[in-house]
Amino acid sequence: MPWYALYTKPRNEKKVTERLQQLGLTVYCPLVTVVKQWSDRKKKVQEPLLPSYIFVQLEENEREKVFQVAGVVRYLYWLGKPAIVKDKEIETLQSWLLNGNQKLQVQPLLPGSKITIREGLFTGVDAVVKEYRGKKVQLVLESLGIIIIMDVQTEKIA
Repeated sequence: MPWYALYTKPRNEKKVTERLQQLGLTVYCPLVTVVKQWSDRKKKVQEPLLPSYIFVQLEENEREKVFQVAGVVRYLYWLGKPAIVKDKEIETLQSWLLNGNQKLQVQPLLPGSKITIREGLFTGVDAVVKEYRGKKVQLVLESLGIIIIMDVQTEKIA
């Protein structure tokens, strides 16, 4: 069965995960432990690694089942179809978090981000994100003195 990424209302990830599990679905919400500072104390709390995102494993014909739960907004789409997350990616995420890699941070691709292109004509070249729109990213390749526009395939840049 494939894994799908679900977008939830803000701060509803844990509740939605629990309610979907009550429906008998396999759900994964990656959590990290962070220390929160209040005026009078510090406390360790678990927060979602990916705010507003959880993963659900189900057959394609059961996809509408998730909308029975309050807090589910929509599926994450990629190229016009619900995004399918590979089992290996979920397992990697789980093993990272189980092995104590709590300092893992997820950051969006923003202008000014420095990346290394991992595949294609410019493999291994460092670049800076100039602009990011839809499925296209404009990269400045300082070493070559050029700007290129690429279709976004996030697994091929780092």
